[in-house]
Amino acid sequence: MAAPAVAPPPAAAPARLDKWLWMVRIFRTRSLAGDACRAGSVTVNDHPAKPAREVRPGEQVSVRDGLVTRTLRVVASPRGRVAARWVPEFCVETTPESEWAKAREAGVRQLLAREQGSGRPTKRDRRLLDRLFE
Repeated sequence: MAAPAVAPPPAAAPARLDKWLWMVRIFRTRSLAGDACRAGSVTVNDHPAKPAREVRPGEQVSVRDGLVTRTLRVVASPRGRVAARWVPEFCVETTPESEWAKAREAGVRQLLAREQGSGRPTKRDRRLLDRLFE
C-alpha cells in the first residue's frame, strides 16, 4: 500500500544556503550549489552569499543560471531534499517574466544563427526555421 501524500514538516532551524538550494531542487548536487555560491552566482537579499550562510523564511535568494537570474523567496527550510511536488511549500518563485523572455529570445537567436560558409540550410534546418515563423 502506498504511503499517504503528506508534505514533509519544515525544520525549525534555519538551513545553510548550499543545503537549502539543493533541498528545494535548484541544483542537482550540494557541491554544485556550493560552487555557484563561491562563484558569486547566488545572492541573498542582494548581497553575495557564501555556502555556509544561513537562510531564514522571508529572505530573497537570487540565482544566476546562464542568461536567467531566478529570484526565490524562502518560505521554510525542509529537513531534507524534498520531492518536486513539495517545493512550492518551501520557496516561491518570484522571477519576473522579462527574465524568462530573455532566455527564450536567446534560444531563438541561436537557432537563427548560421556559421559563415556553412552553405544552404538542410531540409531539417529549413523546417525548423519555418516552424519558428509560423
